Amino acid sequence: MIKFIFLLFIFVSALFATVVKSPITSVNEDADEATLKIERVDVGMSGFIVHKLSKNHGSIIKEVVVTSYDKSSKVATLKMRDFTLLKQNALPRGEWHVEVGDLAVLAFGYSRAMLIAPNEDVYERVLKASQTIQWIHPDLFATILSQNGHPSPQKEDFDEMADSASVGVIFVYINQKLFTIDSKSFKILNISDAPLKQESKQLPFFTRVTEIHKAWWGAGSSEMDAYEPYYYELLLEYNEENQELQKLYNEFKTKK
Repeated sequence: MIKFIFLLFIFVSALFATVVKSPITSVNEDADEATLKIERVDVGMSGFIVHKLSKNHGSIIKEVVVTSYDKSSKVATLKMRDFTLLKQNALPRGEWHVEVGDLAVLAFGYSRAMLIAPNEDVYERVLKASQTIQWIHPDLFATILSQNGHPSPQKEDFDEMADSASVGVIFVYINQKLFTIDSKSFKILNISDAPLKQESKQLPFFTRVTEIHKAWWGAGSSEMDAYEPYYYELLLEYNEENQELQKLYNEFKTKK
């Protein structure tokens, strides 16, 4: 337990140390891609691009996710899409395009996180091990699920949580491991050992909300049967290339 707390503290301190900023070096509008040169970045990190309007003014015009990184050339490729977090239909929109020299800002909002845990004891222990984070309580997420009629969380529910509460990172505790996930891309940034006892499990996760309403039909409208298989499969859906996750899931199925 002490080793876990130490390692998690080191990782969290590094992850949330600073926002990553770098100018765009090339743009491919047809493919909605841009590149930048940077010393180090993780695939799956999300952020946005600021377009310079004048010497002292700029505007966020695109949301981005790091899709690849070449360690030899130190070039990262970004996938671009419309930035909708601050959307306001009552205000005019500029028809600006991403240009070379615009500023990419990555890992913005990583200081705010939410933890999905199987019970209150695991939840409290992880929180105590990483006090540098501003934790958003899962009760808020439970209310979003109830409004959407999803007792089984869907990717779009996590998207809504990320936007409504400005959550940058989601931690998911599964079977003695702690998964760190970018809230926008849903890509795994890190998997760390977390040898904590979990004698009981609360579905769909630890929350003080006593009931999550169900929709009549559709994805997410059925209650979860089991904690670990559900979150393993949800993560695999958006992290098919992650061999460590695949290995952990296969080992879990073999033991079961």
